Amino acid sequence: MPLLGGIRPPIAVLCVLILALAGLTAKVLGPGGEPVVPKAVLSSQQHFAEDGAIALRASIDERVTDLNRTAAALNAGEPTEPERVLSDLGRTYQKWTGTTVLDLKSGDVLAARGERIPLPWLDEDVLTGENALAPRMVRLETGDVRLMTMAVLDFEDRPQQLLIASNSLSVPAINLGTFRTMAVVARDGEVLATSGFEQSEALNSDQERKELTFLQKQMSQLSEQAAERTDRHPAGAKEPGSRGYPGVSGTLLGDDYNGRVATAGYASLASPDPEEKESVAAGLGLTVVAMLPVVQQQGTVGPDRELFGLVTAGALVVLGLLAVVVLWMSVQRPLLRLFLESRRLARGDLTRPVSVPRWGEAARIGTALERLRGQLGGPDGGPGGGSGGRIRPGLRVPLAATAVLLLLWCVPVGLLLNRTDGSVSVPATMVNDQRDRTDLVADRVRRALNEAQADLVSTSRLIDADDPDATAGLLTDALREHTRYQALYVVDDGEVVARAGADPHDWSGDKGLPLVRVSGEGEKKPVIQAGAPVPEHKGTTLVGEVRVEFLNSLLKRPGLGEVRVVNADAETLAASDGFLAFEDLPNDALPDLVRAGNVPVGAGPVENGLLIRDGGGVTVAAAAPFSGGGVASDLGWTVVSWQDAQHFQTAPYQREDRSVLAGLLGLAAIVVCLGWIHLVVARPLRALATSAEKLAEGDLKTVLYPRYQDEVGAIVRSLELLRQQLQARRHNQARRPAEPRLGAGGR
Repeated sequence: MPLLGGIRPPIAVLCVLILALAGLTAKVLGPGGEPVVPKAVLSSQQHFAEDGAIALRASIDERVTDLNRTAAALNAGEPTEPERVLSDLGRTYQKWTGTTVLDLKSGDVLAARGERIPLPWLDEDVLTGENALAPRMVRLETGDVRLMTMAVLDFEDRPQQLLIASNSLSVPAINLGTFRTMAVVARDGEVLATSGFEQSEALNSDQERKELTFLQKQMSQLSEQAAERTDRHPAGAKEPGSRGYPGVSGTLLGDDYNGRVATAGYASLASPDPEEKESVAAGLGLTVVAMLPVVQQQGTVGPDRELFGLVTAGALVVLGLLAVVVLWMSVQRPLLRLFLESRRLARGDLTRPVSVPRWGEAARIGTALERLRGQLGGPDGGPGGGSGGRIRPGLRVPLAATAVLLLLWCVPVGLLLNRTDGSVSVPATMVNDQRDRTDLVADRVRRALNEAQADLVSTSRLIDADDPDATAGLLTDALREHTRYQALYVVDDGEVVARAGADPHDWSGDKGLPLVRVSGEGEKKPVIQAGAPVPEHKGTTLVGEVRVEFLNSLLKRPGLGEVRVVNADAETLAASDGFLAFEDLPNDALPDLVRAGNVPVGAGPVENGLLIRDGGGVTVAAAAPFSGGGVASDLGWTVVSWQDAQHFQTAPYQREDRSVLAGLLGLAAIVVCLGWIHLVVARPLRALATSAEKLAEGDLKTVLYPRYQDEVGAIVRSLELLRQQLQARRHNQARRPAEPRLGAGGR
């Protein structure tokens, strides 16, 4: 028989799969201990570092873009004095620590605001060549590092001027939560800036100072490791075909101190879409590291858990052996007996009766073979010969019995063992991280709206309300540069005088209304508008409609679940997933969470986290109202996020997933092996039984062709030989009466 043909290979594969699954079950369902830190906590730190890297990258890119856009707008207008340039720049964008305008020809400083910018780093390489005017990191005399951004002011009839703006590479102004620290790390592993460390002078005991020293050393060590790991291409740092964060990110595990383990996540600054849009910040080689000391897991899993895994694996072995015995007795042994009997008859050994199986297709074939033996001239079999019955149930019965035996293990393991309910324990770190990351997303959305309004203020200074055609061209160019808008238009006392993009919506010039507002209730999508008064034209306003898709893209973060932006009435304005305009939140507890977050406490509203236990499920939710500066801070909007705790990689949910996986693997073994037997043995054997019965009933014209090179095929070949022998026997019997007898016709 060929190696992969016949009845033996599928049964042997089934035995191997059962033993392999039993060993895997004993290992994964009965572990010797739990990890020091749950994988969910480590993944959460990685996501937090990715959020911080996104915030820092967006902040740097926006500063570079704003400076270049301002310089381009100034170059397109009338010459402006350096003091006026810096004054307007500081009033529009409050984001630079220092600004300077100097004469490129003489090198003299024409105007300066804020922190003094050193100039020794300016040389020919900075101003010329392929990397001319590229942002540079410069270390000040104090040891701090600043990012220098440059743009050329080229006014008519004036020498060229260089506009320089410096800003720190500090950690984005986000809520880090309790005990978390974050650092910005250079390519060589040097920590450029940190946030979250308490000052040693503010600590009350030597023990706290020792712990602070330990954490600072851990941050330095983990930062060096993170810089080393991020110094490679993102495509080579991920599994083939994986997606997610476009840069390099991961987790690190540090040392433990006083019962807490330093866990860290790191992420390199990367462009949101490297194939279509380059990022200035991504080329600086910076990495964000987020570190959080976590209480380590105490103890290991007891012997009862190990015994549980062994008992489960033993039950699979017992049921698997019973299933194999059923297949061996009801399928393999009768089939091999038929193979031997058919070969014996084909060789001409007709002395002994055929040993006929008791039931099924094998009994039908055995009975047919016994009848063929008699037709070939074999002696009578006696009382026991050929007494096999033609019981209708065939091989489907043992196959079904085997499937039932294995399902007795797969179903309880996959659906009943290690099931979690509403009482499952969720680490407090996960609730805190959900709250802090939601606050970070809220800060991103608020800053994006502030940036949108600031861009309108910058563009409004270039508008000539008396020339609608020129204004329309300016708006078209601005709309092409600002992808966050779907429409730009100038409104004069309620009338649109110039526009670009989609159809405009109504805008009221009432002074009591905010500069950022939302409308469109009853439509498919909400209409989010931002406005900026046009200077020297009372009653004229530049309005930009922010695309809802732009806000939706800011909300999509892995490991945060579903995220929405809602107004003060908890009505949806934007979402990471599909939504209907102004629809209510799906959970009754979420509106209460939104209202609780907007209650003024101390300096203002604060973010809140909540663990919702509803029936057999657990949901982690958080709400973060807009807070901080800018025109968007007073909108009363809140970012709400929630996700099922089943998505967390904690021990209870991991055990449940492993049980389900074990059940599915057992089900796959049933389908593969029993399906193999059905296709290779059961179905061909049923067709063979029909052909054998027709042959025994006298159908000698139908030629039997073997389709498989296995036991069934061998039986078919033997039957074909028997058919040929019967044809020859009948032919000989038909010729004998026609032959003349010896001596006939004489006297």
